[in-house]
Amino acid sequence: MSRLTQARGLALALATILLATPQGVAAQEKIRVVTTSTDLKSLVEAVGGERTEVESLTVPEQDPHTVEIKPTQLARLSKARLIVRIGLDHEPWFARLPVRNVPVIDASRSVKLLQTQTPRLRAERQAHVHAFGNTHYWLDPDNAGPITASVLAALAAQDPAAQGTFEKNRQAFLARLNDRIVAWDAALKGLRGTKVVVVHDSWAYFAERFGLNIVAAAEPSPGVTPSPAELAELFKRMREANVRLLIADPHTNPALVQQITERGGARSVTLLPSAADYIGLFEENVRRLSPLLNPG
Repeated sequence: MSRLTQARGLALALATILLATPQGVAAQEKIRVVTTSTDLKSLVEAVGGERTEVESLTVPEQDPHTVEIKPTQLARLSKARLIVRIGLDHEPWFARLPVRNVPVIDASRSVKLLQTQTPRLRAERQAHVHAFGNTHYWLDPDNAGPITASVLAALAAQDPAAQGTFEKNRQAFLARLNDRIVAWDAALKGLRGTKVVVVHDSWAYFAERFGLNIVAAAEPSPGVTPSPAELAELFKRMREANVRLLIADPHTNPALVQQITERGGARSVTLLPSAADYIGLFEENVRRLSPLLNPG
């Protein structure tokens, strides 16, 4: 075979590769994103689609306030082109992460926060965790709109050529979410106005969105068991307000739930504050609440 024939063969092979990847190999590289929760991971994936590779530093089963980051996660973090976090003081461990020269999107800046008026103080005058605003804003599904808007802007800055794709992905996701919100509103209509007590102060956004009336939170601080005096005051408030529903989290001490239901005269339901799939999170919580509409 002559050199000219070989050269033509190589040129043809190269042309074939370029045609197969018209934007070049570099343009096909996925945007590596690290999030601080699986809920944010789900929302980033909804916008980024196949253009992104997303990893969460936490799993739904973990207590988000006490997270130990593994060396393997630190290695992946070093390769991230974008970090999306819940923000405020939800992740006290975040300040210890090596995130230099990586854009960090604080999703809390895109939503209207609740309980921001004044720091909440315990009796001993120490600031409550989440003292300057409730951090569980993703539990209002309407907040997916502004959160995904900030995600879209961040992804488009990383890959401007894909902005149109990101916008289409986001609109398709929000259309699907809005259809489900209509169904969830209908399913929970009978619970509107129901007075509830929560164990952990996770449910302000969910309650406001779906019309539940939170009378009190049992824990004086996340994960801190209330004292006998605090429980006595809680039972008094439950009786005065005729509270009949207690919302617990998966991390709640079962003994505490039993004590509150027995002494406070309320039924209990454990709701999920986090999940691997954003829409699936609300589907499951609505499913768990539905039996309360028809108590046996």
